[in-house]
Amino acid sequence: MAVAADEPTERELRVMPWWLVLVGLLVAIALGWLVLDLLLTEADRASQPDTRATLRIDAIRTGLTVVAGTGGGLALLLAARRQWIAERAQRHQENVAARDQVHRDRVQAHAEAVAEVAQRHQDRQSGAAEHDAAERRLTELYTRAVELLGNDSAAVRLGGLHALERLGQDNPGQRPTIAAVLCAYLRMPAPDGEPRETEVRRSAQRVLTRHLRADDAAHWPELRLDLAGATLVDFDAAGCTLVDANFTEAVFTGTTTFAGATARGRLLLDAATFGDVVFEGLAADGEVILDDVRVGGGASFDGGALPGGLACRRASFAGPTSFRRVTFGQPTSFDATRFEDAATFREAVFDGALSMEHTEFGRSANFHSVRFTNMALFRWTVFGAEALFDRARFLDAANFGRARFHSMASFRDTQFSRPPQVEQARAVADPGHRWPAGTTVDRLDDEWLLLVDR
Repeated sequence: MAVAADEPTERELRVMPWWLVLVGLLVAIALGWLVLDLLLTEADRASQPDTRATLRIDAIRTGLTVVAGTGGGLALLLAARRQWIAERAQRHQENVAARDQVHRDRVQAHAEAVAEVAQRHQDRQSGAAEHDAAERRLTELYTRAVELLGNDSAAVRLGGLHALERLGQDNPGQRPTIAAVLCAYLRMPAPDGEPRETEVRRSAQRVLTRHLRADDAAHWPELRLDLAGATLVDFDAAGCTLVDANFTEAVFTGTTTFAGATARGRLLLDAATFGDVVFEGLAADGEVILDDVRVGGGASFDGGALPGGLACRRASFAGPTSFRRVTFGQPTSFDATRFEDAATFREAVFDGALSMEHTEFGRSANFHSVRFTNMALFRWTVFGAEALFDRARFLDAANFGRARFHSMASFRDTQFSRPPQVEQARAVADPGHRWPAGTTVDRLDDEWLLLVDR
């Protein structure tokens, strides 16, 4: 076993040779003999016999004393050496015992560490086995549910839908995949005139929208709908939270509602087709895209909040359309859009710029009490019936250049921060017109009036 760096290194213990003890005894005898010889020699020098005898006796006693003293000293040295050896042996035993204890502690710690590592490894293996078993079970359930969804029987397909829903309810990690599967099912072409398939699709829609309502206990947060090109029947997303939802080129039949919905990110509805559609109370923090939309029935956006702006270019609205009290944030565009029936923007607020260039209103266009905070462009706009801007407020530039007013135009009590531009705008000869103050109107012919800027 290696010696710790901070432990003193013990010198090797050597055995005293026997001759060294013999030499010590001989030295003691020699020293005693030498002292005895010197004292006897001195004693022999005495002149009196009695004195000489006494001195010789003292000399002998002294010599023996010297021999005895020297032997005793040697004995003390040997005794001291034995004590030192005993103490050193004791220290050695204590050091050995301490090192043995340290070694035992290290062995015990190592054994405990090995046992802990083995336990962790076993726990990991057990956890991995459980995870694999759970994943296999999920995969089997998912595969089975998808197989049911592809069955020829409508009843079996309905069972597959509800199996997928239960799987997603119990396993949050599977929800995005399940939503993607349901969206893919709805994107597939639907057989025409098949009532059972229609019911299956309506059920798939309800499964999706049921889990998009934040106030519902079954809410699945952060789901993204990709229903581009899907055929949807009476689609009801009222109160749903839509995250980057994509309905591009979707076909909505029946009545579609997004009333009270919340759109986070962009809401893509470009080139979609609707029957009747309701967007009342829609709140969208991103841009709402309605480019090239076709609405065959009525459309209502009343009370919506669109701070991200609205793109509604080249759209077509066949029925009555209402944007009452809608707040528009970023630039909003209705360029080249056609409103075949009455359209109202009464009390709406345009905080961003508005563009309605080449827009056509087949019937009345109502902008009563609308506030235009930014620039408003109505160039080449065609008003097929009444154009009502009564009590509207234009806080920036307003441009009606080359617009066409086929019926009465009314700007009663309308406020302009600067004179509106009306260059080359035309209006039918109608005595009911109420033009902005300072507008110059020339008669073009018997039927048309020409508006020019000063």
